[in-house]
Amino acid sequence: MSRLVNSLLGLLLIASLVFFLMHAVPGGPFASEKKLPPEIIKNLNAKYHLDQPLWKQYTDYMGNLLHGDLGPSFKYPDRTVNELILQGFPISAILGMAAIFIAVTVGCTLGIFAAINHNRWQDFLAVSLAVLNYSIPGFVMAPLLIYVFSLKLGWFPPAMWGTAKHLVLPTLALAAGPMAFIAVLMRSSMLDVLRQDYIRTAVAKGFSQRAVIYRHGLKNALIPVVAYLGPLTAGILTGSFVIEKVFAIPGLGDHFVTGIINRDYTVVMGVTLFYSAILLGINFIIDIVFVLIDPRISLTGSARLNR
Repeated sequence: MSRLVNSLLGLLLIASLVFFLMHAVPGGPFASEKKLPPEIIKNLNAKYHLDQPLWKQYTDYMGNLLHGDLGPSFKYPDRTVNELILQGFPISAILGMAAIFIAVTVGCTLGIFAAINHNRWQDFLAVSLAVLNYSIPGFVMAPLLIYVFSLKLGWFPPAMWGTAKHLVLPTLALAAGPMAFIAVLMRSSMLDVLRQDYIRTAVAKGFSQRAVIYRHGLKNALIPVVAYLGPLTAGILTGSFVIEKVFAIPGLGDHFVTGIINRDYTVVMGVTLFYSAILLGINFIIDIVFVLIDPRISLTGSARLNR
């Protein structure tokens, strides 16, 4: 219960900070509309209550927020932020889940492979590939993938959304960095586990290498990877903003970037709050997974050691 209360207080704090930060930006949602007469801009500000004192705008926004209303969009006529999220989030979710799946599965496999072949050429090759991928940011990886696999080879479409082929390049661009980090993390964790006494005991009893790794070592080696799932999800979600813009994907990230450019206060605040709620929920789920992996860990933060 305390974690739930802390999460709700965290969302309240995030909503307040984003609200005041957005309103601290010079200008306003309609300040860039130079073609509009001042009278129309004044009427627009009155329509969306932007001419009211800041404290009144804040209390109205928080009151609507308690009812699940994120407000209207200033730049999309007759559309609310809730509608934009319902439209764009499923696309972003598909892209994000695909990237997380590839990052975790390929990263863990590569890390285990490197640990098994410690100090051999396979280990150096796996680590070198991981470091190379991690050193290239997503906004650089995306154009490289488009140039090689779309413009040169013609295997995949360069942009837009609609088929499974449209998913491949943005997923790889989004997953490359996290996948490399997980590979290095898994390698280090697996090497540490393989040096433990219970692993040596299992080897001495004649268990095969596969049984030692997957039955005895993998569960404990996965704990650091599970701990990284929270930051991984945050990185995937925020990284998808740029990737969606590069590949012209009509996801929630595209609305967020466009909202920042257009100073669409409610869209930026709504998307930020929505993603914050997702991240807080994922962190709570990760805490539960920790308990399932290692019963010595409790949700209250204390360790129940078996004596």
